[in-house]
Amino acid sequence: MNHPCARPATTRMGIAVSAAVLAFAVAPAQVAHSAGPALEASQVAVPATTAASRVSRSLAEYTVPSVELVREDGKVVRFSDELADTRPVVLNFIYTTCNGICPMLSQTFSFLQSKLGAQRDSVHLVSVSIDPEQDTPQRLTEYAKQFHAGPEWHHYTGTLAASVLVQRSFGVYRGDKMSHTPVTLLRPAPGMPWVRFDGYATADELIQELGDRIANP
Repeated sequence: MNHPCARPATTRMGIAVSAAVLAFAVAPAQVAHSAGPALEASQVAVPATTAASRVSRSLAEYTVPSVELVREDGKVVRFSDELADTRPVVLNFIYTTCNGICPMLSQTFSFLQSKLGAQRDSVHLVSVSIDPEQDTPQRLTEYAKQFHAGPEWHHYTGTLAASVLVQRSFGVYRGDKMSHTPVTLLRPAPGMPWVRFDGYATADELIQELGDRIANP
């Protein structure tokens, strides 16, 4: 079976999203197929697996690297400063030509901001490209538009070395973009451990994790 990100790129993101969702619906074992190397971060809780969604939840401590990235608006920023936020932060890793895992992760973020409604500015959504050599700020801007990203959802690119450093810092680096796995990371508040979801976490699961840190989603 080919990795879901190995399929040829389509010209319309909508088609890619539909195909990805259908693929996941008919092949839930895809998450297990995507298993990668051991995590590089220090796990501080035993994962609890949700049978229905095949998502593994764990807690982990990560150090956000003080590395320069480029935001989709072209501004060069220090990643540690970007995540020095009093709001909850939800983070994933994507690349714009991926037609399997990435559209599904991005669609979840899109659903999440819709469910947050008027409270969506209270949560900082972050997507980091794992293919920065191809993903220019302009391409990330176009990609973000496909998923109706609001102003609280930022996309980042930069040098390959910077992207790899960020991936390693969060225990998601798998050697190349074709081998990456679905991971969503959520930091409820500064100083708290990150909640790590290995697999396709849903918007409802993220809302539940955010709990009373958001008001009336």
